Amino acid sequence: MLADWPLLSLLIWVPIVGGALTLMAGENGARRLALVFSLATLGLAIPLYAGFDTGTADLQFREHLAWLPDFNINYALGVDGISLPLILLTAFITPLVVIAAWTTIRYRVSQYLGAFLIMEGIMIGVFSAVDAVLFYVFWEATLIPMFLIIGIWGGANRIYATIKFFLYTFFGSVFMLVALIYLYYQSGTFDLFALHGQPLAMGQQMLIFIAFLLAFAVKIPMWPVHTWLPDAHTEAPTGGSVILAAITLKMGGYGFMRLSLPIVPDASQALAGLVIVLSLVAIVYIGLVALAQRDIKRLIAYSSISHMGFVTLGTFLVFLLLARSPEAAGARLGMEGAIVQMVSHGLISAALFFCVGVLYDRMHTRQIADYGGVVNTMPVFATLLVVFAMANAGLPGTSGFVGEFMVIVASFHANFWVAALAALTLILGAAYTLWMVKRVVFGDVANERVAALEDINAREIFVLGVLALAVLALGLWPAPLVEIMHASVDQLIDHVSVSKL
Repeated sequence: MLADWPLLSLLIWVPIVGGALTLMAGENGARRLALVFSLATLGLAIPLYAGFDTGTADLQFREHLAWLPDFNINYALGVDGISLPLILLTAFITPLVVIAAWTTIRYRVSQYLGAFLIMEGIMIGVFSAVDAVLFYVFWEATLIPMFLIIGIWGGANRIYATIKFFLYTFFGSVFMLVALIYLYYQSGTFDLFALHGQPLAMGQQMLIFIAFLLAFAVKIPMWPVHTWLPDAHTEAPTGGSVILAAITLKMGGYGFMRLSLPIVPDASQALAGLVIVLSLVAIVYIGLVALAQRDIKRLIAYSSISHMGFVTLGTFLVFLLLARSPEAAGARLGMEGAIVQMVSHGLISAALFFCVGVLYDRMHTRQIADYGGVVNTMPVFATLLVVFAMANAGLPGTSGFVGEFMVIVASFHANFWVAALAALTLILGAAYTLWMVKRVVFGDVANERVAALEDINAREIFVLGVLALAVLALGLWPAPLVEIMHASVDQLIDHVSVSKL
């Protein structure tokens, strides 16, 4: 029965309509409306998860309406084991953003909360669309609310950060549009899953892969097109940083799995070594850059780039593993580890940016040197921050360990040196995370401003507590998430193991 409901359309349009209504509401009404619509979206995600059949790789909850029939463009939606975890993550994080902003945003409240609700619907649209034009429309539309969130509610250097963010991401996406139009003229369809079977010569595949790479590498972001992210995070308000890190970056990893690998598998295999090298550079080099940061937000931003390197590494390891063994031992582990890492990083990065927001609301500074001894005045907050910091460092028992461990084990099946370099993140992650915790949380009270700090209130405890439970639950029992992926990941691996040439 659930499969007959337009759940995906509801998940997309309920928050968008809610965002439009929130824009027209007064300050107090906007807060209530935003909370109601974000919780309603989360409620709609529950039957989507409950009704999902883990035993099949077929698209589920499909919807199809003619949109521009002359060009064979359709409003086509569907969900599988690769997209469902990211839809659930989006629906889970957005209500927490609304609650966290309840008293911290004091001007243009309705516009702020409305932008996040609209952003939520658009991002769910990205993960649900199975028509290439619809996918591209949702993909580009995410730029608009984020542009406004950073540009209006951001820090002193927000205009520079906003323009840089927009130019980088828009520039990469244009190449994806060109590739999709070319594929349409080759196949006569914009159906993404029909494009999976479209035969293409190697030269065609290489050009299409490079076009996709430019779009997805910027969004993740991969080294060396990562420089927009620290600036955007530093200037964005807390909610903007949370959504940017927790959800928006995952669109790049999802794009590789949904478009690059299945549409151009031979080019993906030929250039897998390049992507793996870039991933290892992000994991190691950016981890070292994080060690040098003195701004808490920039440290977490660089940490995000390093951790997202595991997503691309786990995704493209499949080709090294297929080359070593037709049975592809470890291929499923690597790709599922990449998806788990996306979800885990979404939870941990959201929590860390919320923690920075708590400190910034009280001290109005992000410099690590301005803190010290926070545990003496904010013991509850300090406890939660240490939990998230340990998860960020990959402590067993937390979600941060699961995805990285799966990718590292898969790496050992492929190449010892790849695994050894990837495992360095456990050392580097512990180094920059513990460096930050030691200077911010522990030691003597640094100054009078820290001595005057008050511990977190009930609203902040709720937001951080929910995230802590999610991080621990996924770390201790990842099976409910991993089981969703098996059939879809196996189908993708089977598909990319067959040449289109």
